[in-house]
Amino acid sequence: MPLLFSYGTLQQDGVQRATFGRLLTGKPDELVGYAQELIKIEDPTVTAKSGRSHHPIVVHTGWQEDRVKGTVFEIDDEDLERADAYEVDAYRRVLAPLASGLRAWVYVDALRGPPEGGSTQ
Repeated sequence: MPLLFSYGTLQQDGVQRATFGRLLTGKPDELVGYAQELIKIEDPTVTAKSGRSHHPIVVHTGWQEDRVKGTVFEIDDEDLERADAYEVDAYRRVLAPLASGLRAWVYVDALRGPPEGGSTQ
């Protein structure tokens, strides 16, 4: 089963219900080598689900000391497709390391994510 790391709105109960049709079960973890910023989202579907227009986004730094707190969820392939549909073009999905030693899919800044290669979707 795929793992999905969320540091933003996919942790919200309302967003999970609207996106996946249920609440996800997860545990705290940290994304390693990334820093968090905010961006403005104008997609009305996303802002309706999340209740806000400014959303967190992470940028790849590659520095082990940079960490972003969040939640890692065990999901299935259909859930991953639903998450892809929820996220706007400012994000791209990559496979990234977590502090726990796991690797999980995470949505990062599409322009400032890790270099293209084996870690992208």
